Amino acid sequence: MKAAAPDPLTLEASPAGLWNMANILTMVRLLLVPFFGFLLAHDHGRSTAWRAMACAVFVVANITDTLDGKVARARNLVTDFGKIADPIADKALMGTALVILSALGELSWWITIVILARELGITLLRFWVLKYGVIAASQGGKLKTFLQGFAILFYLIPTSATWWHWVSVVTMAAALVLTVATGVDYVMRAVRLRWSGTKR
Repeated sequence: MKAAAPDPLTLEASPAGLWNMANILTMVRLLLVPFFGFLLAHDHGRSTAWRAMACAVFVVANITDTLDGKVARARNLVTDFGKIADPIADKALMGTALVILSALGELSWWITIVILARELGITLLRFWVLKYGVIAASQGGKLKTFLQGFAILFYLIPTSATWWHWVSVVTMAAALVLTVATGVDYVMRAVRLRWSGTKR
């Protein structure tokens, strides 16, 4: 007797295992964070070669960030672990870059503090309203992440050109404005979500 063909709908609904390609990419990004930090901090950030390697690792880590989301959605590999680990990996990478750049005296500490406070605050906010619903990432939030990544990359590239410095400053300023603006938007959305949930 011939075995029945598997139902495609059943396959789609099957839970993805922990060790799938999307989660492995996320873990690779997490493992790259301390390596990236070591390369960037080496010789107080003055070595062009080490700085270039740090820049390359940062780019690779960001590529894995793009790939893991695409792989997870395309192959139905979305897991609870991935939902938690992916943003942690992103914040760890960005936070490490910002803190070390500030420690090296290349980026004002207040910028790092504002960005990190916003990221931590929004993460706590998501937990605060979790039982009432999920605050989806807005287009502004996605643009903020994109600009932050490019601003940090511009700071990482080993060059002393004045015009490049100003490109970095302007890009970081734009990212900072979006960071604050989207933070306010998330707070308003969270309050509305919490308020509507308590009225039910």
